[in-house]
Amino acid sequence: MAGEYRYTESHEWVRFEEDGTAYVGISDYAQTTMGDIVFVGLPEPEEEVTAGEVFGDIESVKSVSDLISPVTGVILEVNDQLTEEPEQVNAAPLDAWFIHVGSITDQEEFMDEESYRTFTEEA
Repeated sequence: MAGEYRYTESHEWVRFEEDGTAYVGISDYAQTTMGDIVFVGLPEPEEEVTAGEVFGDIESVKSVSDLISPVTGVILEVNDQLTEEPEQVNAAPLDAWFIHVGSITDQEEFMDEESYRTFTEEA
């Protein structure tokens, strides 16, 4: 499963690494639905995040949405580049990660890419 993208019903993706850490971002479906991203609010490194709870927010020309953590753990780093250039989320949502999480103790249930595609088509 390492290196594969998994998805949540709240449209975040998670990519687990070989070292047991995980990167978190939003799906292409989410950024397309939101439109042009104009602001990303991120937490600080070393803060704890909890699976299913808000860790930040994202604002587009259409709406403001909470970012929901798919895992419980400690933030190792945040992608500060997104606070300066939030449009990167629109340009490459699978590269524009928000947080890198370690010490993971819990996680939500995830969908693989095919299941997520079916989920969004039914929405």
